[in-house]
Amino acid sequence: MKAKARPGRWVILSLAALALAACAGQKEPARKLLADIDTSVTAASAEAAKYIPDRLMAVQRQTGELKAAFDKHDYPAVMNGGPAVLAAAQTLAMAAASKKDEVLKAMNDQWTVLAGAVPDYLTAIQKRLDFLRKKANQKLAAGMDLDAAKSGEEDAALLWSKAQAAFASGSMDEAVRTAQEVKSRIEALAAALKLDLVAPVT
Repeated sequence: MKAKARPGRWVILSLAALALAACAGQKEPARKLLADIDTSVTAASAEAAKYIPDRLMAVQRQTGELKAAFDKHDYPAVMNGGPAVLAAAQTLAMAAASKKDEVLKAMNDQWTVLAGAVPDYLTAIQKRLDFLRKKANQKLAAGMDLDAAKSGEEDAALLWSKAQAAFASGSMDEAVRTAQEVKSRIEALAAALKLDLVAPVT
């Protein structure tokens, strides 16, 4: 019985040795696969973090799981799961660029509407102030702080200049954000001056 058992043990040991050798042989390919994933993620991370953060986080989480498997010497797990993660990582840059174009187009549309309306709104505020400052219209101006309104109008005009400068420099997000603030200030002034703005920007 002992003589028969020996070959069985040798077979088991041989198979174990072969398995270990095969596993060890996957170490460098697994390491390279992880390096390729890291390279793709790093190249896309700045834009991806801004425009497709959820997608970036998903790839980073999957990469972390693969690295944990590698640290445990589970190279087959890396080789099996890595290609899909690499493919996802390689699409991050293109997906981020596509989303960026979409966002910039939306901002450009917003700017076009705001740029067409804000100057007219500022002019309307100025005319309303000039109208209310006339003696004949003192009753209409009762209870209104015209000096404060004038200061607010000047501040809004200055802020609008900053929005235009941001647009000219290519900072579309800043331009739109600033223009929206100008719009909000103008609407508040119009309400204080009992002025109905025609077709306000939505």
